[in-house]
Amino acid sequence: MSNGITEGSEARKLHQHCCETDKVYYAHDKLDDFISTINSHLQPLFMQIRKGISEEDGRAHYAVVNLAETEVTKMASDYTEIELELFRKTMDLIILSENGFASSTDILNLADQLKTKKMKKKEAEQVLKVFVEDKWLSEKNGEYTLHTRCIIEMEQYILSNYQDVARKCNLCHSLAIQSQVCESCGIGMHLPCVRKYFRGQTEPRCPKCNEFWSCDTPVFFTGVNRMGSQTYHRAPLLALGAASKT
Repeated sequence: MSNGITEGSEARKLHQHCCETDKVYYAHDKLDDFISTINSHLQPLFMQIRKGISEEDGRAHYAVVNLAETEVTKMASDYTEIELELFRKTMDLIILSENGFASSTDILNLADQLKTKKMKKKEAEQVLKVFVEDKWLSEKNGEYTLHTRCIIEMEQYILSNYQDVARKCNLCHSLAIQSQVCESCGIGMHLPCVRKYFRGQTEPRCPKCNEFWSCDTPVFFTGVNRMGSQTYHRAPLLALGAASKT
C-alpha cells in the first residue's frame, strides 16, 4: 500500500503471505474478510482500505483512504497551492466531459489562467507528469483521465462536489467516470461492467428499466478507441456551476 494503491492480485499475495507467516489456513476467496479485519483495526485511526475497479480493464484494486480529511486536503502536504489548483481544474475538465477524458491541450491551456499564479506550459507538463507518476491521473496518447487510485480515494469528494454529473455504476455501485448511460432511465454503468453484464446477449437490455441498450457493448479497453466515440458517452452535462471550483 506504500504506492497508494495495490492490484487485487497483489493483495491476494499479501493475504497469502500473512496467512503463511501466522501459520493459519489460507483461503483464496476470503480476501474481503481479511480486508474487513484490517479495517476494524484501522477504524480508530480514521483510515480504511477500500476496493475499486479499473475503468480500463475492470480489475480490482485496493487503496488506503484517510477518513479524517478530504483527499484534496491531504494532497496539500505533497503539492503546492498552484499545483493543486491545476489538479482541480484538470479534474473539472475530466468529470464534466462526455467521455471522462481531457486532452493535454485543454489542460495546458489552463496554465496561464490559474488564479493562484500563472504557470508556464512546460511547468504544467512536468506537474501533470508527477500526477501520473503518483497515480492521481492516467495518460494515454495525450488524453488524461482519473487514475483508479484517485477514483477510490476521492469518490466521496467527487460525489459531493459534482452532484449534477457524478454518478455511481448501477452494477458495482462505485463511482463511474467513464461510463455508458441508458437513454431511457438514465442509469450509468462502467465500461467493464457493461461488457461483463451484456456478454453473450444478442439483444442487451437495461438492468433497471429493461429497455433496449442502444450503446455498443465495449470490447477493448485500450484507452484509444474511446476517444471521440459516441459509443462511450455520458449523460448530457448540466450546469458547470454545480461543481466546486477553487
